[in-house]
Amino acid sequence: MKFGDIQGQSLFWLALLAECATGFVVTKLNTVSSTAFTATSLPDYEVDKIKLEPKKKKWRREDLFGSSIVDQTLQELEEDDDFQATKEKLKTIGQEGMSKEERTQRRRALDNLGIEPFAKFLRKEMGTVDGKPFVLKRQTPTILQINIGLYCNQACGHCHVESSPLRTEEMMTADTAAQCLALLKNTQSITTLDITGGAPELNENFRYLVKMARSIRPDLEIIDRCNLTVLQEPGQEDLVEFLKENKVHIIASLPCYSEENVDQQRGNGVFERSIAALLALNDAGYSSQSDLRLDLVYNPLGAFLPPPQEKLEVQYKQQLADNFGILFDSLFTITNMPIKRFADFLHRRDELQGYMDLLVRNFNKDTVENLMCLETISVGWDGKIYDCDFNQQLGYAIGVDSIHRGGKTVFDLESLDELIESRIRTDNHCFGCTAGMGSS
Repeated sequence: MKFGDIQGQSLFWLALLAECATGFVVTKLNTVSSTAFTATSLPDYEVDKIKLEPKKKKWRREDLFGSSIVDQTLQELEEDDDFQATKEKLKTIGQEGMSKEERTQRRRALDNLGIEPFAKFLRKEMGTVDGKPFVLKRQTPTILQINIGLYCNQACGHCHVESSPLRTEEMMTADTAAQCLALLKNTQSITTLDITGGAPELNENFRYLVKMARSIRPDLEIIDRCNLTVLQEPGQEDLVEFLKENKVHIIASLPCYSEENVDQQRGNGVFERSIAALLALNDAGYSSQSDLRLDLVYNPLGAFLPPPQEKLEVQYKQQLADNFGILFDSLFTITNMPIKRFADFLHRRDELQGYMDLLVRNFNKDTVENLMCLETISVGWDGKIYDCDFNQQLGYAIGVDSIHRGGKTVFDLESLDELIESRIRTDNHCFGCTAGMGSS
């Protein structure tokens, strides 16, 4: 079952409900190792039990209007020992070398646990189809997800694309954006355009992409993966009105409804800015008007699965409404993928093996037939095509063969239908998409 239905358009797969109550996870973590259990000391553990004390402060977007968070983010990166160590390592072995090292760490973690690689594990769990071993193959594409750049005004600890204000070079060009639009026009099955980053709104082609997509397909669902603080960046004063005018569906990251949790994951002052942004969106009609949808996303700070989505959504809605007067439509809880910054976090805490064990033990067979990679085409800022956003960040492009050694790009296709029935590339990070409620 896929989540949501906006004006008859299918929302892309975000999570599947499963029995993974927090108490269950605590028990399992205790059996893994003492280091894994330290996850319970993080401030958002059992987030659904957090209660806020009402504040007298009135949250106003005007208080932060036109002020950038970029300088603060850069300062925090400069003072972050882990970031500096990663930066030096990147200079030494490069991005490809770091991805290979990360992959090796995941494989060793599974080897130590006596668990087979994801592909073999999946074939055993799923059995045979028409007498043949189960293989993940692409279905008719319904979602075109475009990462239009890695530049961001924040540098969140959980970010699987490792965005920051330093990623100024990895930005989609106008030519690549235009070719993405051509593929959208030529692929009638696409019902959703999902624009992500980085902070996608800070790419100069973001508004062009939105306006042209809307003109090509008036009933298209257009999603903006918004970090909320971008609404206060200089030059974005009219962003809320632009999103409203083009009926853009906003999916915004808010790791918790408490200031401590949000600021720990996303940087000092981010919670205050996020609240102000949500109020501005509400003032524009988001959540109160049927064609202006506002959804929030929660993902844990540490090596544990999120609590049940329905239960946490009730808490989010109550706490945000009671304390700030904020309304939103739905909450999506997602599992952190053991890649990039989160993988580094786990490795530093000696929790990667415990987390991989947790993902495997919470394998949910029901997620497989609804995995986002089955109906989603992911396009990178440089035009390369991937099975999903996670494969994109690991460099696992579609069509790596003797002709396209670097992977196929949007310029190699006339329609995304050409990818139907192609085999989907998997690796051990895919356990994150099949555990509990999954990830997206």
